[in-house]
Amino acid sequence: MKTLVQCDFDGTITQEDVSFLLLDAFANGNWRQLLTQYKEGKISVNRFNTKAFAMVNADRQTLLEFMGSRAKMRAGFDELLDYCHRKGFQFVIVSNGLDFYIEAILKDIGVDNIEVFSAQTQFGPNGIETKYIGPEGSQLEDGFKEAYTRLFLREGYRLVYVGNGISDISPARLAHHIFATGDLLTYCKEMNLNCRSFVDLNDVIRGLELL
Repeated sequence: MKTLVQCDFDGTITQEDVSFLLLDAFANGNWRQLLTQYKEGKISVNRFNTKAFAMVNADRQTLLEFMGSRAKMRAGFDELLDYCHRKGFQFVIVSNGLDFYIEAILKDIGVDNIEVFSAQTQFGPNGIETKYIGPEGSQLEDGFKEAYTRLFLREGYRLVYVGNGISDISPARLAHHIFATGDLLTYCKEMNLNCRSFVDLNDVIRGLELL
């Protein structure tokens, strides 16, 4: 059975959530109030990012220069990509993060041969416009990650999910195998959902060897 590894980006491939670093520095408003609403289930993660980044009026270059050395990669990312390539596993990033910084970070570390599905952004006078486009080409208000998970499952993949956050819970529940850290790991333990924990991405490689 062909295998696909669906991996989150912020807090999974990176050590911290890059979007939070940018919002803390540049948002003109109380974006953390929106974050609280999201964590309480009052708004979707799509809605949270859309409203929060509308508060950011800085241009792309300013944000990327600020991000610079602040975006730290979780250890083992290159090794995980190499492992998936050797094994013939498809590796895909599906993230609620924003395309402009994900693409810049991957380019900076020399990664340009993997598929990335994330929020599409446009910079304008009224902040950053953020859109989530699903597999069918329509804009989604919720369920971005799950939409791609379901697509990959329909395509016949054995799906391995790697993630860390609240927004990873729903897509992870659809997967055949879960690798979890952070809030996702806490949820899996609370729900007695079978998963493997990881600290760095070399742990994921060791777990994949056992599947």
